[in-house]
Amino acid sequence: MNSNVENLPPHVLRLVYKEVSALAADPPEGIKIYPSEEDITELHTAIEGPEGTPFAGGIFRMRLVLGKDFPAVPPKGYFLTKIFHPNVGHKGEICVNVLKRDWKAELGLRHVLLTIKCLLIHPNPESALNEEAGRLLLEDYAEYESRARLLTEIHAMGGPGGTSGAPQDPNDGPQPKKHAGDPTKRAGPSAAAVPAALGNGANGASTTSINSNSSSSSTNNVAGKKKADKKRALRRL
Repeated sequence: MNSNVENLPPHVLRLVYKEVSALAADPPEGIKIYPSEEDITELHTAIEGPEGTPFAGGIFRMRLVLGKDFPAVPPKGYFLTKIFHPNVGHKGEICVNVLKRDWKAELGLRHVLLTIKCLLIHPNPESALNEEAGRLLLEDYAEYESRARLLTEIHAMGGPGGTSGAPQDPNDGPQPKKHAGDPTKRAGPSAAAVPAALGNGANGASTTSINSNSSSSSTNNVAGKKKADKKRALRRL
């Protein structure tokens, strides 16, 4: 999306810069702000999945885009991290009243961010962009929670922002590792592989010990034989 820095009047740019600087210095709880020095009209953020929701433990990256008519017109919000949520479309677009009919210029960006975080706690199936998520939320919450938690684990728990930036298409983005569910693939070296891996280490020491015992036994046998031969020779005398 093209920058709107040149389209916004100077006094609006100053207000936006001031508000974004304040957000970066004192962000809302559970939200991190990543302002861009090059384009103040696009604000990147990271929202922690609220506890008690299927999104808990995840980090969801999101961006707010300020149009050329801001603040008369609300910003547009997009999730960059994949999420299974009734009010988030497959391309990451967010449907929430504060970004539509409830928008007021004096609300500010902090209010928008807090509202979107609250949306993770209280989805609104009546204005669903993801119809399947909205249907499951109403008809089968256990299945909705399972689907939402699965996508959270796959896309939002791979580090800061997970796989943020991935398109909101269910068939795109990183998939679980091929052997993730196979315990034999996750385990360490097998018992059979240990001796080869040890090389001249523990196994080598064991082999040396066996060879040493064999050599000692052979030496003792030779000495015993010589002693018996000596006794027989003495008897002949």
